[in-house]
Amino acid sequence: QVQLVESGGGLVQAGGSLRLSCAASGRTFSSYAMGWFRQAPGKEREFVATISRSGDRTYYADSVRGRFTISRDNANYTVYLRMNSLKPEDTALYYCAATVDYGGGYYYLGRGEYVYWGQGTQVTVSS
Repeated sequence: QVQLVESGGGLVQAGGSLRLSCAASGRTFSSYAMGWFRQAPGKEREFVATISRSGDRTYYADSVRGRFTISRDNANYTVYLRMNSLKPEDTALYYCAATVDYGGGYYYLGRGEYVYWGQGTQVTVSS
C-alpha cells in the first residue's frame, strides 16, 4: 500500500512557475513508476508526465513538453513536477500516481495503469 500526498499548488500569473511535490509513504517507493495527471473542470483526467523507478527515463505530454520537468528523490520518497511558463490552460487539479515499474523501457501513460493516487493539488493560472 502506498499513500501519496501532493502539495505546492496555488495561484500564479501566466508565465510564472510552480513546483509540485508528492510525498509517498512506504519503503518500496523506488519500485514504482510515478506519474502526474491533471483534470480541469468538465474534462477528463489527462496524462502530464511520468518517470521511471530509478529516475533515468521520463516522458511528457505534448502540451507540457519543454515547460514541465518531472524528477524524483528516492531517498526521500518524493516526486516533483517543476512547471515553468505556465498558461491559463494549465489550470487544473493535479494528481500524482504510482504503479509498480517492471522495467523494460515501458512508459506508463494511461490512467488505468496506475494503482495508487493522491488527493490532488489545485493549480490556477491567471491571464
